[in-house]
Amino acid sequence: MIGELDADAVAGYFRGKSILITGSSGFLGKVLVEKILRVQPDVKKLFLLIRAADVESAKQRVATEVTGRDIFQVLKERHGDGFDDFIQEKVCPLAGDIVYKNLGLDNAKLTELSKEIDIIVNGAATTNFYERYDVAFETNVMGAKHICEFAKRCNKLKMLLHVSTAYVACEQEGILPEKPFLLVETLRESAHLDIESELNLIQETRREVKANCSSERVEKRTMKELGLKRAREFGWPNTYVFTKAMGEMLLGHLRGDLPIVIIRPSIITCILNEPLPGWMEGIRTIDSFIIGYAKQALSIFLVDLNLIMDVIPGDIVVNAMMVAMVVHSEDQTQSIYHVTSSLRNPAPYAILADSGHRYFLHNPPHSEKNGEPVRLSRMRFFRTLPRFRTYMAVKFKLPLEILRLLNIALFGAFSRRYGKLNRKYRYVMHLAELYAPYALFKGCFDDTNTERLRAALKANKQQDWNNGYDFGFDPKSIDWDNYFYSVHIPGVVKYLCD
Repeated sequence: MIGELDADAVAGYFRGKSILITGSSGFLGKVLVEKILRVQPDVKKLFLLIRAADVESAKQRVATEVTGRDIFQVLKERHGDGFDDFIQEKVCPLAGDIVYKNLGLDNAKLTELSKEIDIIVNGAATTNFYERYDVAFETNVMGAKHICEFAKRCNKLKMLLHVSTAYVACEQEGILPEKPFLLVETLRESAHLDIESELNLIQETRREVKANCSSERVEKRTMKELGLKRAREFGWPNTYVFTKAMGEMLLGHLRGDLPIVIIRPSIITCILNEPLPGWMEGIRTIDSFIIGYAKQALSIFLVDLNLIMDVIPGDIVVNAMMVAMVVHSEDQTQSIYHVTSSLRNPAPYAILADSGHRYFLHNPPHSEKNGEPVRLSRMRFFRTLPRFRTYMAVKFKLPLEILRLLNIALFGAFSRRYGKLNRKYRYVMHLAELYAPYALFKGCFDDTNTERLRAALKANKQQDWNNGYDFGFDPKSIDWDNYFYSVHIPGVVKYLCD
């Protein structure tokens, strides 16, 4: 690890570098691409691997889904009429996919890239908690393998940075260390995980489903249920974190002396500082709660308000990623960083609940019927899943069943009302079951490694306000009540509630 850095040294590191980035169409990927281009316009080239049929389609996706987004507004203003030319010079879209060997690139392009790339950032992932097992495995497990294989071909590679999630240790309690997963390791004692066997199981299950001439809908449900079953058998709560853990295992096993950094963020939330406070894309775990409350679709929720909610703003994560790239350039080790808040600046769920109530009290949503402001009552919370299920059964499921029978008796007279209430009931139960492992999570993520990484930045020189950028990533700098009330919840309303 090198000595103390300042903001200029971090930005300067990327001058003349060629960087391959996967997952650039995702929220965190956009934040990273924009930051690199803004703080270091002399970066040589950003190669963005994009799922597309051809290069022209890849260029179109980058223009509409990446550089065309609001987060690039500051960069557009800085470059004015020259913005498109700047992007064309610095950004090179590649039509490919990490699910394929050689990333789906032809030999000529592969050879060219292997001589050019200095840094690889693998941010591509499927983050759906209940994704099809085959889809999640292809992206989160085999994708990591394919990236590692390509990285070994790169002659001048300084390092590979892989974005994972802190919740690969989900459903454990106590202080959770920044340690790697061994190839056969699981979260359940006596269970033995073999990744090759998991791949074979997926292939065999698909063959069986197709042999039975099952519909696409049946195949999708079967593969989703298989992923959930296998995850829980080995101690993980869902397919997403299970496959991300296996991806980490393969990277550690296959890397040899490849310099690798694994970044494990907790729940990533909207931008805190720059370039656009409040900006976000994609619904995060806690955002479902905020959106449901704002749209009057959610009056109760499963959460223990005394438990710690580990969230971290997206720009804080990207700052940590960029500093880690500089610090670990060419060091031939594997380093793991929890970019989290639960240890240094814990925020209980009560802060989010109170901030949300105050925000909508002062900024009430409007009725879809008459446009009048709607005063929202305080949400009711349940601290355990059994209590929540009991309440829902008595309060909603039983009356719904009575309404269903009455609807049948009256030849569908209440079909519309029953359908609406049933959808609302299923929505609430889906959210509760989906997020229970997070809302009731009792672990705390150790960030000793990340604290050492922070120490590499000179405390008084993390920012370069003359150029308008900041590389700080200390969660202690965040006032959670102000962040949720003034930044995150307004961002959810502006960018996700339409």
